[in-house]
Amino acid sequence: MLGYMISTGRGAGDRLMIAVAEGLAARGIAVAGAVQLNVEHDPERHCHMDLHILGRDDVLRISEDRGRHARGCRLDPRGLADAVHRVETVLDEGRAGVLLINKFGKQEAEGGGFREVIGRALLEGRPVLTTVSQGNLPAFLAFAEGLAVEIAPDAEAAVGWCVAALAGPPAALAV
Repeated sequence: MLGYMISTGRGAGDRLMIAVAEGLAARGIAVAGAVQLNVEHDPERHCHMDLHILGRDDVLRISEDRGRHARGCRLDPRGLADAVHRVETVLDEGRAGVLLINKFGKQEAEGGGFREVIGRALLEGRPVLTTVSQGNLPAFLAFAEGLAVEIAPDAEAAVGWCVAALAGPPAALAV
């Protein structure tokens, strides 16, 4: 019930998760979660990072503009915390069948971010799909404790996995 795709290349995982969300919506499957929209605004600066909260019309900025020459993390922890809370409210509504989390990133690897939301969804029996970079893969696999399934980084494959996970095991195998 925990699927992941290894993302490579700047923005590739973001575009992939948007395509998965669109594919699930086209099949009438309600989703909760967040997908990242990168907003380019100046070729000499980092893009803005926005999260679209699935199941709502909310788009939240989760990056801080620290100036053209700034180094280090641009993540706004307050923006991320707000996004996590809003995803939780969508889960509380009980309509979403699948949880999509744009990425298991540094915050999740360190025990924060969407980590608890992922755990909650799994405990509630919802399939969860995310992307993970090679750098965060060891932390993700430790978190998953052998329960994660790697999926080819392809939107159709990911949508197919979500549909199959929602269907559950074949009746003959159900306990």
